[in-house]
Amino acid sequence: MNFIKGDKVIWIVVIILSIFSILAVYSSTGTLAYKYQSGNTEYYLFKHFGIMILALGLMYLAHLIKYTYYARISQIALYIAIPLLAYTLFFGTSINEASRWYTLPMINISFQPSDFAKLALIIFIARLLTKKQNEIKEFKSTFVPIILPILLVCGLILPADFSTAGLLFLTSLVLIFIGRVNLKYIFALIGISVVMMGLLIMIIYQYPDVGRFGTWKNRVEQFKGNNDEGNYQAEQAKIAIATGGIFGKMPGNSMQKDFLPHPYSDYIYAIIIEEFGLIGGFLILFMYLILLHRSIKIVIRSPRHFGAFLTIGLSLSLVFQAFIHMAVSLGLLPVTGLTLPLVSMGGTSLWFTSIAIGIILSVSRDIETQHKTTTNIATA
Repeated sequence: MNFIKGDKVIWIVVIILSIFSILAVYSSTGTLAYKYQSGNTEYYLFKHFGIMILALGLMYLAHLIKYTYYARISQIALYIAIPLLAYTLFFGTSINEASRWYTLPMINISFQPSDFAKLALIIFIARLLTKKQNEIKEFKSTFVPIILPILLVCGLILPADFSTAGLLFLTSLVLIFIGRVNLKYIFALIGISVVMMGLLIMIIYQYPDVGRFGTWKNRVEQFKGNNDEGNYQAEQAKIAIATGGIFGKMPGNSMQKDFLPHPYSDYIYAIIIEEFGLIGGFLILFMYLILLHRSIKIVIRSPRHFGAFLTIGLSLSLVFQAFIHMAVSLGLLPVTGLTLPLVSMGGTSLWFTSIAIGIILSVSRDIETQHKTTTNIATA
């Protein structure tokens, strides 16, 4: 284990979540296999396993790079992400009535630029907060340069992916609050956002046939119980959770995987509880709480502002997403389409999540190196 640096507990959390991911994805993709792969149930297992191995490889490489280098990388990444988001919004590949995907020419591989933009933006905010600490309360020199890229990136993501835009905006708000940005500017932004949200809801109900407005309206109606399809989804998830009991039906024995929409992504937490019981469900929840706890410890130990902002921003983004996914599976929130980080089946989303955790581990690795150096000097 000497070649693995950084917080060992976070590495263990990653391994545990990865094992759950492989088991749950293999179990929940049976319908897909019979529909698209002539019943070859091992196809998605090997595909997901390969994606997971590459994700762990990216995490390992990311944790080897000194985290301070990501500050400059984020500038370049954001300059790439913004036009890429704009291009995808108007000319991207449409899947499930949403233009979220950009297909790379020649190699014909699709990915969601929002995953890339989310990572780039959080690192960029951490960099600006660090750079502006001496004038952090100023409006023109600090708040405006920080909030403009947030509004631009979230605004470009929102038309095709409301939930991701909302999650990124929430994470950014919490991060600039932790960064000591003037509270009156943050509250003013929240107030404006609430008003804009109210206007958006009015427009959605007035013009449900425009863009994704109809989908968003249906999801709200589903959550309120005014839509049979939504009741169906919620009921199937509740059945999966209720029949799982304390210990679950054991891996591969889920029944609701054949009825739930997207059981391998949007509702994978419900499948995990059905097969592993409440014990498995609490274990998954506990893993994300451990990730957050260890990240906070890294923040406390970090001697530099950038490392602290970077760690808390990335960890909050992942944990917030996990909690929202679990809340949707439990019927506490409307359907969002957010995956369970490191667990749901996916390609680029899993890879960018792994890179984010690798960056957190890079900060932890740097702290360990400095601690050892200090200890050696003190004992010399």
